[in-house]
Amino acid sequence: MSARLAPRVVSLLTCAVLVAPGSRSGPRRAPTPERWLLVSDEPGDRLVMLNVATGQVVATIPVGGRPRGMAASADGRRVFVALGKDDAVAVVDVASRHVVRQLAVGKDPEQVAVSANGATVYVSNEEIAMATAVDVATKHTLFSTAVGKEPEGIALLPHGHKLYVTGESDSSVTVLDALRGRRLTKFGVGARPRFIAFSRDGARAFVSAENGGTVSYVDARADTVMATVVIGDRTTKPTGLALSPDEKTLYLANGRTNDVAVIDVASRAVQATIPVGERPWGIALSADGRTLYTADGRSGSVSVIDVGTRRVTAAYAVGGRPYSVLLVP
Repeated sequence: MSARLAPRVVSLLTCAVLVAPGSRSGPRRAPTPERWLLVSDEPGDRLVMLNVATGQVVATIPVGGRPRGMAASADGRRVFVALGKDDAVAVVDVASRHVVRQLAVGKDPEQVAVSANGATVYVSNEEIAMATAVDVATKHTLFSTAVGKEPEGIALLPHGHKLYVTGESDSSVTVLDALRGRRLTKFGVGARPRFIAFSRDGARAFVSAENGGTVSYVDARADTVMATVVIGDRTTKPTGLALSPDEKTLYLANGRTNDVAVIDVASRAVQATIPVGERPWGIALSADGRTLYTADGRSGSVSVIDVGTRRVTAAYAVGGRPYSVLLVP
């Protein structure tokens, strides 16, 4: 079933991107409303920064060669951007909208994760099949550990002691000790795994598999696959994942079919598909769970989805080739 609505297309003169920080464990409190959306533009070597309320581009931030994955500090003041061509991570100060530091992180970083205290960044080094951790303050490499072939996705469990890294070429997830980099285990998932999302308590993980056309449900305590959900006819090319705040719904960007799948977590059933721009990749969900954003790589745009109606309400033209989106307060 599909929900369709002609999106309102807004042409933007300037481009900038912002990505949202992940959920935090702890006492329940009202979510902090996001103010900015960051979009990474690979060929443009920049981030595009949008005002969430108006869709207006407020800045473009040059960051370096081939920006891809992004992660934000817990307070949203700094954003860490993987630069594939520069073998580095750019540290962006959100308030000043400038790169304040560059960290050498090894060859060809694809995705980035950051510790809860913002002291350590982790990257997947695709070309050399490693995962690297760097101390932000000292720029010292803490570890560099061999993982699966062509690592792409990297994610830190909410409690911070384990790191998951997807291996595209060997359809695997490598699990590392996040403090020392020691390899704990490795398990198989669908073909060409891409992104990882965790539940708030760290008990469960979801892994998208682009070529497999699947999402793996993982017991993140035992590091084993519990179930595999097939998306459509396996030609959907699923990539980015977002889990709703109540953890009842999983949203999945499907690159080849130009849509977002809405998955009921409990029944493991696809409830709907929402058409977006061409080749959606990155995805971000607002803290209140009401609005979803997709980076539509071949359309040079960001789609804005009302989760309640499951309809695209706007499409913002940002130019270039958007890869990831991130929301910050």
